[in-house]
Amino acid sequence: MTSTLALAVLPLMILALSASAFAPHSLPAGKRRSTSASVETRSAPERTELASVDLADMSSSAPPILPPIPPTSKRLFLVRHGEVINPGGDRPVYYGAMDVPLSPHGEEEARAAATYLGGFELQNVASSPLSRAVFGANEVRSMQKDLTVLSRELVLYEGFSEMDRGSWCGMTLDEIGRDAMKRFDACDPSATPEGAESYLELKERVLRARDELLDITEAGKSSAIVSHLQVTRSMLSDALGVPTEQMSKMKVATASVTCIDYCTITGEQTVHFQSFKPDVGLRKSKDMAN
Repeated sequence: MTSTLALAVLPLMILALSASAFAPHSLPAGKRRSTSASVETRSAPERTELASVDLADMSSSAPPILPPIPPTSKRLFLVRHGEVINPGGDRPVYYGAMDVPLSPHGEEEARAAATYLGGFELQNVASSPLSRAVFGANEVRSMQKDLTVLSRELVLYEGFSEMDRGSWCGMTLDEIGRDAMKRFDACDPSATPEGAESYLELKERVLRARDELLDITEAGKSSAIVSHLQVTRSMLSDALGVPTEQMSKMKVATASVTCIDYCTITGEQTVHFQSFKPDVGLRKSKDMAN
């Protein structure tokens, strides 16, 4: 995988990171690291170590400033669902691909993300089939000012479902074992629980679904995906060239928005911002096991 990293200093000091990782539609991938200030071009490393990338939660009261979509690019907004009602109650358990509901607070968070995306024309709104994502996706659709711009109904992709935790579903971290989770996060195949999928398996099917959505998104237009923590991490780590065994450390807040452009000519991926969460005066969400 060839990756590039672009740093742009915006008014909010938002990092704009680019990577020519896995190129959608089998397009050639470019090798470029540039800054919008100097337009410097040079070779980039094959992999980006997580420690060298600022992946902090970009929550802010002011929205990021986005440049227009280049005519040869396609833009995806990646939205994580809002806070859920953990099935373990006061005993937070891992639930993965279980269909758990949003909390009332999570619904408000989803509406805030949808309101933010109401400022952009979306050609497609895609979603995981799980209800916590579908709620947010329907909110995104409802906030579009001109529904005639949407080319189709809500598009559901199984590939955007959350990671299947298998036999770990319903278990706390202490019950699973911290060492077991650490080895699983590091992509040790012997640590994958029974009936679960690994990060590598997850990422493969997420990127396949992403490319299917890009195929129905026209150049110069944007689409949105409402999905989950590990799904968003899969696409974001691919764009940044972050190794799969490090992607579990990436910060993606509930009901946050990440924006990535995909160049149809070079295959370059440009991350304009990640985990932006509109500040509408809501309390901090409870985001524990998932």
